[in-house]
Amino acid sequence: MKNKILVTGGAGFIGSNYVELILKNNEDQIIVLDKLTYAGNLKNLEVASNLNNYSFIKGDICDQALVERLFNEYKFNKVVHFAAESHVDNSISDPSAFIQTNIVGTFNLVHSAYCLWMDGPNQLKKEFIDARFLHVSTDEVYGALGEIGLFTEETAYAPNSPYSASKASSDFIVRSYFHTYRMPVVTTNCSNNYGARQHKEKLIPTIIRKALSGQEIPIYGNGKNIRDWIYVKDHCKGIKLVLEKGKLGETYNIGGRNERENLYIANTICDLLDRLVPNKTPYRDQINFVKDRAGHDFRYAINANKIQNELGWEAEENFESGILKTIEWYLNNKDQL
Repeated sequence: MKNKILVTGGAGFIGSNYVELILKNNEDQIIVLDKLTYAGNLKNLEVASNLNNYSFIKGDICDQALVERLFNEYKFNKVVHFAAESHVDNSISDPSAFIQTNIVGTFNLVHSAYCLWMDGPNQLKKEFIDARFLHVSTDEVYGALGEIGLFTEETAYAPNSPYSASKASSDFIVRSYFHTYRMPVVTTNCSNNYGARQHKEKLIPTIIRKALSGQEIPIYGNGKNIRDWIYVKDHCKGIKLVLEKGKLGETYNIGGRNERENLYIANTICDLLDRLVPNKTPYRDQINFVKDRAGHDFRYAINANKIQNELGWEAEENFESGILKTIEWYLNNKDQL
């Protein structure tokens, strides 16, 4: 039968890239649920707007009555849950929205799926034998690394910000529904994404925007903080694979094996802009070091061996190839900056 796939947060950065991916040569019914906060934009879904197998619903996953009604009306048999508050700085200044969306919203979704799909613990209804609930999370739940080592699926959780704490809580809620009820869930934890349609508040779009506008490019601390970067399309392909073939109850880390210092990110973008959009002075001259973020984790890096060895996933882009594509997209879509 054709799947009925609920994609929460599908008008956001990663979600819209995922929707674009799965709509290609696909007869499944795709229903996007998005609150359209500042991070969601219907323009991100223009590629899907005229397709018969795509529908958009504006709504909040924290609205329990709405979520329950949608599950009962559409009879979703697949859920891919992207919807989340995700900006660390915002979680420091006002954590309340993160608690509501990331924890309460996730509970509403997973419990509504449980009520539709199951008659009770270990009793999956026959019509939902192929049901899957995929929860998209982050490597930040693991805390921070020193100069060596990688996060694996067995790494103990040690979240250090209200954002990562709320995501860790949502991971545990989803995990509990597998171990208590044997509900068909899988979780993915990803490294830092970049690519087309990322919201302008994030690091890479901020660097591009500030550079092009002639403003100072703010870099926290000394710029030595390290992140593992993954091109968004590679991440989405990994999610699709986990939804189709991942072992129930398991977690899969999806990382690009592209550890880069924040200062290297800024310098690389500036050097590419020097070539693509020449300025009177080098864009690097605009880099300015600012007061470090409170509780700023030093380094994140993911070991992606599990998804590679078990499911055959592999990132197609390295950082240098992906960042060029990303800059070129923003240069052609400056309204997104």
